[in-house]
Amino acid sequence: MRLPAAHVLRTVLCTSASAVLLTTFCASGARADDPTPKPTVKVPSGPTSLPGADDPTTIPTTAPSLPGEGGAPAPDYSEPPDNIGDSKPPVKVDPQAAGLKLADGAKLAPSRVLDIKFVTEDLSGEERREDSTGKTKFTLQAEVLFPKDSSKLDSSAQSRIQEIADEIDSQQANEINVFGFTDDLGSYEHGKALSKKRANAVQKALAEELNSTITFNVRGYSEDYPIADNSSEEGRKKNRRVEVSFPRQG
Repeated sequence: MRLPAAHVLRTVLCTSASAVLLTTFCASGARADDPTPKPTVKVPSGPTSLPGADDPTTIPTTAPSLPGEGGAPAPDYSEPPDNIGDSKPPVKVDPQAAGLKLADGAKLAPSRVLDIKFVTEDLSGEERREDSTGKTKFTLQAEVLFPKDSSKLDSSAQSRIQEIADEIDSQQANEINVFGFTDDLGSYEHGKALSKKRANAVQKALAEELNSTITFNVRGYSEDYPIADNSSEEGRKKNRRVEVSFPRQG
């Protein structure tokens, strides 16, 4: 039987609508019965950045620390009082000088001398010289001056003492410090006596080469004021020493 065209069109439309409804129902049913968890997507609420991009705490702003500048603390080394001040007073600066430009309301800070130190040391480390703004200091290891546990100068020590005496003469120093030191082996009292005897021996040798008007300050400090770690023989060797210092004049 041949159906009218309008009836055929309604049948097709109804069939299509039924198919769509069936497909939707099946899909919904599949989602409802599917036990597989679906991933969730979290959208950030604000702008994101790479780690450390805007965080100054994660960006290195200085050079790597040198020994003693970070990490474990450096040993607390210090120097004994030497009664030597600056050899020259600070240069006076005229705050009204024409060539000096200061911002409105600015004040000129007090002038001062920076203590710049130059250090020279022989390859063996047996002799060291320090020249700073205020003084010159020679440091001699005890092994190059004395036999072990002795305060009697070796014959080879005279050339080193003569070198120091020549420098004292050239700088026209009139006050000399001679300090003796030991390591921390043995008793403190023994080190005190030995370091003082060694300082006396060096002072006597210097006095024979210098003007009689020079004043000497002689001290024996035993194991006090170490310049190296006493836990190793290398460090103890550096601590067994005699220091000769005087005001720097040029």
